[in-house]
Amino acid sequence: MTDDTRKTAGGQKVKRVTPAYLDRAALHYLERFASSAANLRRVLLRRVDASARAHGTDPAEGREWVEALITRYQSSGLLNDTLYAEMKASGLQRRGGSTRTIRQKLLARGLAEEQVTAALSGLEGSQDGQADLMAAIAYARRRRLGAFRPDRDGTGTAREDRRNKDVAAMARAGFDLETARRVIDADDPEGLAP
Repeated sequence: MTDDTRKTAGGQKVKRVTPAYLDRAALHYLERFASSAANLRRVLLRRVDASARAHGTDPAEGREWVEALITRYQSSGLLNDTLYAEMKASGLQRRGGSTRTIRQKLLARGLAEEQVTAALSGLEGSQDGQADLMAAIAYARRRRLGAFRPDRDGTGTAREDRRNKDVAAMARAGFDLETARRVIDADDPEGLAP
């Protein structure tokens, strides 16, 4: 094992942090995952802190390197929080995320309130107030709730027996009661979307 790499008490290898190492680590992370600037900062600062514990490096110097790297990536366009927010919001909506859930997840990723609001206003159906309805239909389809539930015996009793649980599942996912009932009680939820 080289002087640049040490093992922690848990057996993990920790490399000594340098500006070149942080650059390689950030690029490798961004190749695999889309990220906000705040999220990439968190990832890199974990490496800086681990290096400080294992090698005794200066964490303040590492933080400066991380900030310089983030600034450089933002100015080159490699990190763009506005585009990231739009992409993440759209993907979460397609998966059936309510606007309330999407807002919370984007804020947890370190995005500014203005960026989150702009991303939510750009969602499909947001202009006519149908964004949550469309997401609720996608969520019900994915989780097989309401009309999407397979009727094994052909009597429809399984759907009626599970109605309250299906509405509760939709409410836990962040949908308001009216939207949840509208989707669960519909015979053809696909016909609800504009």
